[in-house]
Amino acid sequence: MSIRLETGDQAPEFTLPSSEGGELSLSDLRGRKVVLFVYPAASTPGCTTEACDFRDNAAALAEAGYTVLGLSKDTVEKNAKFAEKHELGYPLLSDPELETLKAYGAYGEKKNYGKVVQGVIRSTFVIDEEGVIEHARYNVRAKGHVASLGKNQLKLPLTSAV
Repeated sequence: MSIRLETGDQAPEFTLPSSEGGELSLSDLRGRKVVLFVYPAASTPGCTTEACDFRDNAAALAEAGYTVLGLSKDTVEKNAKFAEKHELGYPLLSDPELETLKAYGAYGEKKNYGKVVQGVIRSTFVIDEEGVIEHARYNVRAKGHVASLGKNQLKLPLTSAV
């Protein structure tokens, strides 16, 4: 069983390549609130639904002071194509070595069509301005996730993809 982050834990630091070019570090975002969502694979139906849901709520999140980041094990190139195709407007980070995914407890055993497999666990982390986990959610559903996050964790009236 992998580790699981909880409210009050220090968010693991990372420096990862971004779909927008260059690298992005969590420490670069100190002083800002961050929503880091982890998705299994770019361009799959569930991940597209989730990514576009964050895109559609980007203005409300930004107005509330949140920076949105996506994270997967996909290559920078695959993430860049995914971001461009769906006009996401926020960085997608690549972790093909799985180091950051494991540090966040977002890689490990999960059920996939009734079978236990090793893989990326769809998760979302809300990180405060000091780099502390405010909320950690694992095994989230792609559809309706952003609206439930807004209502329950962020206290924002966010819409959800249909």
